[in-house]
Amino acid sequence: MSLDLKKEFLRLLEEDEEFRYAVAGRIGILEVLKRLDRLEENQNKLWEEVRYLREGQNRLWESMKRLEENQNKLWEEVKALREEYRKLRNYVVAGFSDLRSALGVTFEMQAASYLQLVLEQMGYGLARVERKFLVHDGDVIEINLFCEEPLVVGEVTLTVRSEEEAVREVSKLLKRIEAVVSRYGRRPVLSVLSVARATPEAAQKLRSEAEKHGIRLILGAEIEEALRI
Repeated sequence: MSLDLKKEFLRLLEEDEEFRYAVAGRIGILEVLKRLDRLEENQNKLWEEVRYLREGQNRLWESMKRLEENQNKLWEEVKALREEYRKLRNYVVAGFSDLRSALGVTFEMQAASYLQLVLEQMGYGLARVERKFLVHDGDVIEINLFCEEPLVVGEVTLTVRSEEEAVREVSKLLKRIEAVVSRYGRRPVLSVLSVARATPEAAQKLRSEAEKHGIRLILGAEIEEALRI
């Protein structure tokens, strides 16, 4: 803009009120337009950020979905492995059972193997069942089935023919439980009475006595079924 033009412009601003208002209005509109441009630019940036956030959220949901699917697959694999282990364990136990039968292994050994399997199913995979001798009230007491951790006490007998014999066998086990409590200062987690054969009358009495004293009764048929392939 030339110097003369500038002087003329300034003169009109000073002397021409209408011109002055026109210029002011023009300047105001331009400022508004600039602000609108900046607002539109900021709005576009905001929409871009929202789009990025949505894309990020979608990617996060996809990752979580894949993680959940992989976790479900892992649980299915673990479940399948547990089932295979159970089948293999039963197969091995059954195989040893057949071998024991061929070698004339006693029912006490079969009862110990079955109790071992029961403890594993309860979550005590490292537990070991064995025979134990304790001194109680001056007497040496033999415990057919014993495990220290978890504390388990069991009595094994071949034949129970009457109610009187049933009561006597339960009493024998209770005496062994008493000796273990005295020795270890705690009650057994599991108390077991394993009977190879019992008459119907004796079996009924055994069940009632076992239930009354919190004893798990295991009959020979149950052991044979569990150790069968």
